[in-house]
Amino acid sequence: MNDKQEKRRVIIIAGPTASGKSQLALDVAKAAGGVVINADSQQVYDCTPLLSACPDDRDKKIVPHRLYEIWGIEKNGSVVEWLNLAAEEIRKAWGEGKMPVVVGGTGLYIDNLINGTTPIPETKPEVRQKVMEMLETDGVQSLHAKLAEIDAEAAARLNRNDTTRVRRAYEVWLDTGKTLSEWHKQPLRKVLPEAEFTVVKILPPQEELDERCFCRFDKMMEAGALEEAENIYANIYTKKYSDKLPAMHALGVPELLAYLKGQCSKREAIEKAKLHSRQYAKRQRTWFANKLTAQIILDHCYDGDDSVVKKIVN
Repeated sequence: MNDKQEKRRVIIIAGPTASGKSQLALDVAKAAGGVVINADSQQVYDCTPLLSACPDDRDKKIVPHRLYEIWGIEKNGSVVEWLNLAAEEIRKAWGEGKMPVVVGGTGLYIDNLINGTTPIPETKPEVRQKVMEMLETDGVQSLHAKLAEIDAEAAARLNRNDTTRVRRAYEVWLDTGKTLSEWHKQPLRKVLPEAEFTVVKILPPQEELDERCFCRFDKMMEAGALEEAENIYANIYTKKYSDKLPAMHALGVPELLAYLKGQCSKREAIEKAKLHSRQYAKRQRTWFANKLTAQIILDHCYDGDDSVVKKIVN
């Protein structure tokens, strides 16, 4: 591979939560002289480093990590914002002669990075605020009903309880005057048309994934995950931030908040969090299995196999 080609290469490591993808990305970046770039929609927030399983300081000292914990709890981030930041970090890595290693479990981020995204303009802050107020007042199902009136196609496609996507669809119409469905008929725009992607996906057996999800949540609790939830609860209780913000939906946060509100016992909250983590991992695994084309597929959780790292790097 010549220097010109090398500068355009991007390694993508995708997989469900608890599959070992962050460790694999770290090992690949270390072996390739690279930079790890986050593609997880919860790890971009700084309020839940434990619950969203962000890399710790030890990992960050081994190789550079980018786009982790970059947004505060109040941020209403979008895939377009992440794409622009990711493209900037990838080009920066190329410029420094380093290999960009993009890792995450958010299929939308990864799909848009590889295949392109609908060219929707960034939503104005005041529009986002207005829609957030509508959510606070009337709830997501009411907003979904309003969306159905102006974009029946999008409303039929979206779950009426999916706060993030329903909010986004309504914001787009309110801000641009065109529905999300109309925008989706536009040609896709690639933020990195010059990139050559090497895609690795981890697809372990569901039983193996379940066990790792359960064990990992116990370790999070031991490390102080409840304190993270308590800090979030304090912000909601004082009305500083809305509980509809994306940062409030990290795995384990809704369940631990229910415990702090007295709606269930601590044990019940932990069991529900484990169950929801397992269900989320299953959905991720299904999406990656069916939607993401990869050059390398790992059929088990990654646990430090050097041969896997060498195969990816070479």
